[in-house]
Amino acid sequence: MRYCERYNQYCKPTHEEGNFALKRCITLSEVTKNSLEKILPQLKCHFTWNLFKEDSVSRDLEDRVCNQIEFLNTEFKATMYNLLAYIKHLDGNNEAALECLRQAEELIQQEHADQAEIRSLVTWGNYAWVYYHLGRLSDAQIYVDKVKQTCKKFSNPYSIEYSELDCEEGWTQLKCGRNERAKVCFEKALEEKPNNPEFSSGLAIAMYHLDNHPEKQFSTDVLKQAIELSPDNQYVKVLLGLKLQKMNKEAEGEQFVEEALEKSPCQTDVLRSAAKFYRRKGDLDKAIELFQRVLESTPNNGYLYHQIGCCYKAKVRQMQNTGESEASGNKEMIEALKQYAMDYSNKALEKGLNPLNAYSDLAEFLETECYQTPFNKEVPDAEKQQSHQRYCNLQKYNGKSEDTAVQHGLEGLSISKKSTDKEEIKDQPQNVSENLLPQNAPNYWYLQGLIHKQNGDLLQAAKCYEKELGRLLRDAPSGIGSIFLSASELEDGSEEMGQGAVSSSPRELLSNSEQLN
Repeated sequence: MRYCERYNQYCKPTHEEGNFALKRCITLSEVTKNSLEKILPQLKCHFTWNLFKEDSVSRDLEDRVCNQIEFLNTEFKATMYNLLAYIKHLDGNNEAALECLRQAEELIQQEHADQAEIRSLVTWGNYAWVYYHLGRLSDAQIYVDKVKQTCKKFSNPYSIEYSELDCEEGWTQLKCGRNERAKVCFEKALEEKPNNPEFSSGLAIAMYHLDNHPEKQFSTDVLKQAIELSPDNQYVKVLLGLKLQKMNKEAEGEQFVEEALEKSPCQTDVLRSAAKFYRRKGDLDKAIELFQRVLESTPNNGYLYHQIGCCYKAKVRQMQNTGESEASGNKEMIEALKQYAMDYSNKALEKGLNPLNAYSDLAEFLETECYQTPFNKEVPDAEKQQSHQRYCNLQKYNGKSEDTAVQHGLEGLSISKKSTDKEEIKDQPQNVSENLLPQNAPNYWYLQGLIHKQNGDLLQAAKCYEKELGRLLRDAPSGIGSIFLSASELEDGSEEMGQGAVSSSPRELLSNSEQLN
């Protein structure tokens, strides 16, 4: 007895007629698979929108989508359930993906009964793809047929042009960090319905996230129009506050931020963006408080731990800049704040933050704590020379004053003349705290650097951080990795870099973790 996928039943051959029927069922199954493979790419859904490069997803995206489902108005939840279904599929959990699609379908029936068929097209397309990947071809065909029956009413076999579908793609692209594509989707939707509040809000958010590019800067009118059409959209209000802050209208911007926090005290995207506002303002205690409130809802978000660590580092700089950092009370407080910063930075890595995202902090540490630390007379001249050389390299990489770089290079050369041949520096880090990790483990040198820094050995910490940066930047087209690694390390490290790689590119991680929400 053979199972016939086409008719969802077993075929029992009897005599020649039965054998012919079985062969016919097998042939029909093959035809179904071939036809599905031609039809599925035509469906408008998450599987055809090219949301992620090589299907890689940032580690905290699922948490943020689930959080959005919890706090969004019911009418918008179906969009997030569709995205969550796709994320579950990429994680290999197709049964969970089907459950998310059932939730999306149910919400569409409840909230958009008058447009249920059209608004379900994306969900049905996702169903077809998931069932196809599960090998349940007859079920996939059922949903392909449902799409076809709806689209035929608009004289198109498998896809139609409809503003609500453009909007759904826009929100999905926006959530996945593809802001340019999201902008195009919302603009297209607004051509048909120029005063639609949802489309207007989507366009405003997409344009805000593109505002970092000089050629794409925009006026506040887009945000103000979105608020006028959607006065209850508190997230857009915070974005307007941030935009005004950029335009040196901080007091005006803070009014919008305060209003949004008052009306949506638990909405995570509001809290995150408000935290950015207060961090830029210099109110670091307020920023830390808001970031920590977001962590209560998304405890696995490494980027948030990183941001809190940055706030504590900024508090240290604030205290040091007062000129009173030598006072015993302040000294103890500074050390405590540094420890907080380190703890949160470690936590960020534990939660999967890509070390490239923290590169600017590493560079800052190398510059301020290792290379510019006044040398005591007991430090060997060879170590002074090596530190000057490292600082020179760092200045060149950061694109700072060539005069400064040359000055430190000359100082290093001067020290070299006074050094004896017997003075040598060992490049291998000390084996502190019995760290048994292999050197090709993810973040190995960064973690070693943290250990050395904690033990007060700043020069060894600097060496470890440089090796970590060299590993991360080894394949950069500019060849910048050569600053931090020797030629032999550059040559034999390609295999090492392949191990422990994270799933998302740095650019995607930054987009998904910082720009969105």
